[in-house]
Amino acid sequence: MNEKILALIPARSGSKSVKNKNIRLINGKPMLAYSIEHAKKSKYINRIIVTTDSEEYAAIAREYGAETPFLRPAEFATDTALDLDVFRHALTWLKENEGYEPDIIVQLRPTDPYRDPAEIDKMIEIMLEDDTVDAVRSIKENEVVPHKMWYLKDDGEIEPILKDIPEAYNMPRQELPKTYYQNGNTDLLRPRNIFEYNSMTGHKIKGYVMKDMYDVDTEKDFERVSTYMNIKEGGKQFVFDIDGVIALKREDLDYGQALPNERMIAIVNKLYDMGNRIVLFTARGYVTGIDWRPVTEKQMKDWGVKYHELKMGKPNADYYIDDKFLDMNFLYDEFS
Repeated sequence: MNEKILALIPARSGSKSVKNKNIRLINGKPMLAYSIEHAKKSKYINRIIVTTDSEEYAAIAREYGAETPFLRPAEFATDTALDLDVFRHALTWLKENEGYEPDIIVQLRPTDPYRDPAEIDKMIEIMLEDDTVDAVRSIKENEVVPHKMWYLKDDGEIEPILKDIPEAYNMPRQELPKTYYQNGNTDLLRPRNIFEYNSMTGHKIKGYVMKDMYDVDTEKDFERVSTYMNIKEGGKQFVFDIDGVIALKREDLDYGQALPNERMIAIVNKLYDMGNRIVLFTARGYVTGIDWRPVTEKQMKDWGVKYHELKMGKPNADYYIDDKFLDMNFLYDEFS
């Protein structure tokens, strides 16, 4: 392959939402480092450059294997600076100082610490196979139906945002077309977009649907993504209460008639497959003295629950998930 494919990672030093978020440690490494690693694992990307206004950021970028041949001028490192200006500056500098002109540019924002390099390569292949494609953008399916969204006018009247389907706002969402939003994870473009079309996308844009999204912009995002990345490494011990978590709770204590919580079982099984240790515990029989172990073991087998140990008590653990702490929904979204 003779194509010059450049990964360009924009990492300015200023950030209002989270200070220095582009180099803040997440799961032990500066967030910027992850995007560099993603580019290095691509089988097509053959150059990696970080465009930053900070020598501190540049030093970190070089430590993890990226080039920093220039520092970005201050006017292109403000909150209102456009990607178009940042990329025009970088490409102009490379052409004037090195005679280097890439065929395809892969934009990897440092606020996405998790990507599958195989997906980056699939997006690159779209452009390699069709040189009429100006850009490829990663997109994600909308959870909110835009056909049921409105503009609110000054006089209180509301107007539908989309009018392509008559009275779509009165239709079941299942009958409406799927829509997607650009998630900013990975964007590809050609230099002609910038220099000929004065655009990041050009005219012919293709979408690549991604299931996952890990953009980090707030403290809550940092906590969520850091927890997820830590869990994915495996080796953690999770302890799950059975009733109210693995099984739907029964107030009559007739556990033999309990039904499975399939959503939570899917989470447990995924955690198991990642190499984490799963311990189940239950207080069944604590009040009545009835031995519920045989029934419980059979239920776990019938329901397909993967686990390492079943305790009729409450053991030590890194994480407890019981009926008083059910905020595991974000894991279901990540795993599904």
